Amino acid sequence: MATYEYLCSRCGPFDVKLAIGTAPKGYGCPVCAAIARRVYSSPGLSLTSKSVAALHVQEEQAREAPAVVSEVPPRTRVPRRPHPALSRLPRP
Repeated sequence: MATYEYLCSRCGPFDVKLAIGTAPKGYGCPVCAAIARRVYSSPGLSLTSKSVAALHVQEEQAREAPAVVSEVPPRTRVPRRPHPALSRLPRP
């Protein structure tokens, strides 16, 4: 779905969500039902930080050519701490 912008001569601008490529040149205004003309505006893009952009580039590269692993990494065990309530239990 894409958002298309229309301008009614009576009511002003409004947005319509339609399937991509199906937007007509004129569309009925939801308020007064007059035919509104389609307005072409710039897309809603935003700039990203360098770190986010680098992560996107890394993801795209991994999608096309994933890193090859020669062996399975060793399994490391994380030491488990006992639950604090267990220390209050009576010992045999």
